[in-house]
Amino acid sequence: MPPIKGLFGDRISRELFLTGIIVGYGGIAGVVVGVPLVAYLLTPLFKPSPRLWRDVGAVSQFKIGTTTEVRYSDPSALRWAGTTSRAGAWLRRDSQSGFTAYSIYCTHLGCPVHWIQSTGLFLCPCHGSAFYSTGAVAAGPAELPLVKLPVRVRGGRVQIQTKPIPVIG
Repeated sequence: MPPIKGLFGDRISRELFLTGIIVGYGGIAGVVVGVPLVAYLLTPLFKPSPRLWRDVGAVSQFKIGTTTEVRYSDPSALRWAGTTSRAGAWLRRDSQSGFTAYSIYCTHLGCPVHWIQSTGLFLCPCHGSAFYSTGAVAAGPAELPLVKLPVRVRGGRVQIQTKPIPVIG
């Protein structure tokens, strides 16, 4: 077969023509896949997750001096997230009206930490980070303290202001 005539009068081979078509369709496919991926990654920068007050229980259910795990619905979760939309915090009742709350998630890679009452430490079972009862780092690889969450008491109920999972890396 004779070569195909190009747009500008030049003659191009069939191989070059088909290569151009394949590269063109590959570029279109890359854009179709890439645009939503980039949008997914950049959305948190332009549309931050809402910070809402979540009720976690009555003041009377928390004993002074104890640290308790509390759960609430994550405001940043998608509708179809199911059980993964549940977030948590460690809530300590310091005094009659004083509470302190820390995010349940490690600042290293976002793994849930556990409170070990006998040692007075929060421990990350995944990568070995440890945090003092104040949230400060006791052992790495985490470099930042646990995220402290605002707490308030309204009408005899304890409320925590939510934040997205703090993955620092």
